[in-house]
Amino acid sequence: MVEKEYGMHDVVQMKKPHPCGENAWKVIRLGADIRIKCQGCGQSVMMPRREFEKKMKKVLVKADQASTEA
Repeated sequence: MVEKEYGMHDVVQMKKPHPCGENAWKVIRLGADIRIKCQGCGQSVMMPRREFEKKMKKVLVKADQASTEA
């Protein structure tokens, strides 16, 4: 299985969209558990790292790219 690389403040896409319709999430906490925040409505969700890695589809924007574009 390919290791997915993600970091703090990256914007990621999950396999299923949030009920508000948005599918972009910002990583706001890393550790044994990972907290992500919906970019549409601001709701945050915390889940175990293993579950997050299963549900994450891809990284949309790396944190270092976002800071250089702004």
